[in-house]
Amino acid sequence: MVPVDQGGGGLMRVDLLTDPIAGLDEALAVVDAFDDVLVTGLLRPQKIAGLTELADAVAGSPLAARVAEAAEKTAAGAAGEEHFVSLAAARTAVFGSVHDAVFARLAEATGRPQGEDSTRPASATDSPNLLAAARSWLSDLARAGWQGIDHDLISGSAQVISALLAEPSLRRLAVLLDGFAAELAASCPGAALERVPARRWGDLWSRAMILTLPMAAPEVGTVTGRLLPLGVDLLEHSTAAQAQVHAVFEPEDGTAPRLVRANVTVPKPDTIIGAGIWQLLRPHLSLLTAISEGRSMDLAGMPVTAEGDLLWQDEHARLGEPADAFSTARVVLPKAVTPAVAPLDRHPVRIAVPVFLEGYDIEGDEDEVTFLFAGNRLFVETDRIPAAGPLTPKAVASSSACIGLIRWDGGFRLQPLAVETTVRKKTTAVHAGAWAGGTTDKAGVKAEKAATDAAAVLRERAGRLLRK
Repeated sequence: MVPVDQGGGGLMRVDLLTDPIAGLDEALAVVDAFDDVLVTGLLRPQKIAGLTELADAVAGSPLAARVAEAAEKTAAGAAGEEHFVSLAAARTAVFGSVHDAVFARLAEATGRPQGEDSTRPASATDSPNLLAAARSWLSDLARAGWQGIDHDLISGSAQVISALLAEPSLRRLAVLLDGFAAELAASCPGAALERVPARRWGDLWSRAMILTLPMAAPEVGTVTGRLLPLGVDLLEHSTAAQAQVHAVFEPEDGTAPRLVRANVTVPKPDTIIGAGIWQLLRPHLSLLTAISEGRSMDLAGMPVTAEGDLLWQDEHARLGEPADAFSTARVVLPKAVTPAVAPLDRHPVRIAVPVFLEGYDIEGDEDEVTFLFAGNRLFVETDRIPAAGPLTPKAVASSSACIGLIRWDGGFRLQPLAVETTVRKKTTAVHAGAWAGGTTDKAGVKAEKAATDAAAVLRERAGRLLRK
């Protein structure tokens, strides 16, 4: 057991993260069987058992009758779009059960209070034709299967995606389809693929299919109080970057603190990498400055969803007093309420729960780090540490305390956000997001200058093209 609050607030039971979870392997086997059907296609499925297993898995749920009919029609080669929607819903529900089992185990391990579910009924949409067009293309995709994709099939999504992007309320589906179509296009022809990423494409297909149905808008309220940052998770690929700040919010009215997140996503040129990415993100999220300076933020009327996502608006925030992330993790985090997860987001790949760990031994080197707790092992995903900050695998491998995110990928894993380590006989905190608001660190300054130069070249070239 690992102390998570030096004031006596609680214990984190790491042993629970190593114990098997009943029914998990069976549920994942159902998903894998259905994904095998998607590989060859739903027009004339070759592996009917995958459809039967999916129907049996939801036999005790409200989906039972619809999914049983969908499985029967699909096996006979007579399924329509509504049947494919039912199969996607069943696959989503099975993964939802996996998420809930993993999340419940995490809640037991951390001992933190859990928020109440606040699901809302679906609402009508103003663009039913666009959603129907997207659903039609996704159905064609499922009929062909991943081995049957070709450029003609994938190009059929272009017009649909363009129309969806023009509708702000449908942007979520549009972005998903845009990325999915690009990934499929890069893999054409499907018949020549040596390895099919069946689970990933099954995830994207089923999620997109569900998003073509009427969806309730997120329930949004407002909060006033103090925001105490814990760390930043930075994600990037060649054309986009996202910073997700994990924090504890203390309401002004004195009610229980709660876990919240703040996100910002921006497009980026592929020439801007590493610490230069912060230049693109800073103008959209003043919170990054507070993280870099080790300060809290005072919020007044900040919009927030029931799931704990702050809809960041700078006019509702101002810099507050100094706030050490490790003090927050030790004292406030154990009491913070974890928000309920929206039904559509109940997928194990989305789990990222902030935790504080100390008192561990370390096994391995910086290439493969494992934290040991009284014989229990927790693998550390050092490959998730961004290059845009001073935190390194070497610092993690010599750490004595860690703030991180517990994730699940066939087992529980830890993504470090910050560590305490000894530098010149002094305990020093090293944060992955330390350069988020700017830095005087030599390596950070050098990377920022390179990014500034790259951006200047791009602007000059763009201006030249426009003049022509």
